[in-house]
Amino acid sequence: MNLVNSILDIEEQILIKPDATPKAPAKEPGKLSGSQAVLEAFIAEGVDTIFGYPGGAIMPIYDALYDYHDKLKHILVRHEQGGIHAAQGFARASGRVGVVFATSGPGATNLVTGLADAMIDSTPLVCITGQVYAHLLGTDAFQEVDVINITTPITKWNYQVTDASEIPTVLAKAFHIAKTGRPGPVLIDITKNAQLDKFAYSGYKRCDHIRSYRPKPVVRKEFIEEAAQLINEAQRPFVLWGQGVILGKAEKEFKAFIEKSGIPAAWTILGASAIPTDHPLNVGMLGMHGNYGPNVLTNDCDVLIAIGMRFDDRVTGRLDKYAKQAKVVHLDIDPSEIDKNVKSTVGVWGDCKETLPILTQLVEARQHPEWLQRFNEHKQIEEDTVIRKELNPEGEKLTMGEVINVINELTGGNAIMVTDVGQHQMVTCRYAKFNQSKSNITSGGAGTMGFGLPAAIGAKFGAPERTVIAIIGDGGIQMTIQELGTIMQTEVDVKIVILNNEFLGMVRQWQQLFHDKRYSFVDITSPDYIMVAKGYGVEGQKVSARADLQNAIKTMLDHDGSYLLEVMVGKEDNVFPMVPQGCSVSEIRLS
Repeated sequence: MNLVNSILDIEEQILIKPDATPKAPAKEPGKLSGSQAVLEAFIAEGVDTIFGYPGGAIMPIYDALYDYHDKLKHILVRHEQGGIHAAQGFARASGRVGVVFATSGPGATNLVTGLADAMIDSTPLVCITGQVYAHLLGTDAFQEVDVINITTPITKWNYQVTDASEIPTVLAKAFHIAKTGRPGPVLIDITKNAQLDKFAYSGYKRCDHIRSYRPKPVVRKEFIEEAAQLINEAQRPFVLWGQGVILGKAEKEFKAFIEKSGIPAAWTILGASAIPTDHPLNVGMLGMHGNYGPNVLTNDCDVLIAIGMRFDDRVTGRLDKYAKQAKVVHLDIDPSEIDKNVKSTVGVWGDCKETLPILTQLVEARQHPEWLQRFNEHKQIEEDTVIRKELNPEGEKLTMGEVINVINELTGGNAIMVTDVGQHQMVTCRYAKFNQSKSNITSGGAGTMGFGLPAAIGAKFGAPERTVIAIIGDGGIQMTIQELGTIMQTEVDVKIVILNNEFLGMVRQWQQLFHDKRYSFVDITSPDYIMVAKGYGVEGQKVSARADLQNAIKTMLDHDGSYLLEVMVGKEDNVFPMVPQGCSVSEIRLS
């Protein structure tokens, strides 16, 4: 017997019990296999799309899926990380729970980056991983990894199923936890025996209550009354809003609040699109590369009202110099965020869809023309110093901003913009126009390069009626470019724009500004993207001349099916304004 056959023989003896040889489960009256129970749970929860990649430890679920092809659509990705980012894009575009399948070992660990990304960005996911047989747990069996301990810090909840009869109850809890309260990712690890074993199935009941889990806080009106009093007394109130407004489906309530109170409002990158970009009270973007006025005037307002945002470091800059003059009202569904980074004067714990209408009823109808005028003055300074030359450059080289500007003109601000991470991300968030909610999909807290392409694929499945445009840098695209294979196989219609500056641009900008132009390993060579795309059956073209830009983007948008447009932009262009790390938001640089 040769060595290969010996290894295969040993592996078979270790991994498969004599009485548990994997076979397609026969249907018995009143009984289901664990795998069938998983799929029945999905159908009961309204799931219609699954992203995944098969493997040995999850094979029974895939075998059962063969009989559910008329009820459940499975998207075969090219890498598990691509699968979870696609599920994130699906969830963010649709407002539903994204679902992912992966096998054990490397399949499960390839989900880790996406889980961390979804956790910090509050994206609802249910991830199912296969696992080795229960009797082999802890033996270092083939492709056995302790995925529960690995993912505990980066999931809202995780659980390992070793008994098939647990599956209906566990999955009901998984969906309930993922989508309620502050949403987040849940991972359920199912051993192979639990997938194969049959049990008496008595149906699936959705979960609406878990002891000790309180996702929807009781609204305390007395705190809202305190908040309203502060707002009514304010002369220079300022609203900061985040993704909590979108996750809470409270866009109308938020708009009603700012319109009655007349308060200028600025957004985090995940909060973008909750209200239209051109709303007269929308004064722009917060943060390191945000707009000039919102950053500077944070340190001049007298009452700061934070709604569904978490005061992360990219928004606050130096905490010891952040809004020290202001009284702070913080509305959030997650009590751990209140007072975590910025001490609040009044904390309002609750779902903003419930708390905002009460607050709106209590605040006085006002306008703040002089205060709003100060934002407009700062906007004009930024327009003269930064925006005009970015959107209407005089130099020969194309800028990222003018590409986004042309997309705005041709889409009317109605497209879903999915970005990767880097300079192109900040430029897109700064200049993209949004007319409807759930239009800006990006990796916020984790800043995950490689997010853009698979997330755009997922977004199109989540919102098939909308135009989905992926804006990606020449660095990020090479991290998940294999997902062009998913596009090829599914024929999903995604428009891909690569803004190529032949650098890892954001790192290069920091090296230029703070490391004496010591460009250490940021030059990146790219393949012929158009040829690569054509190899995957995706049409495309490359442009570098301004005269060709508008027609190229129009061709992309009009094309029937996916299309890749590579745009060559200035190599050493920087994104401004910028709050240098370790500085106050009022120390923002315009150049």
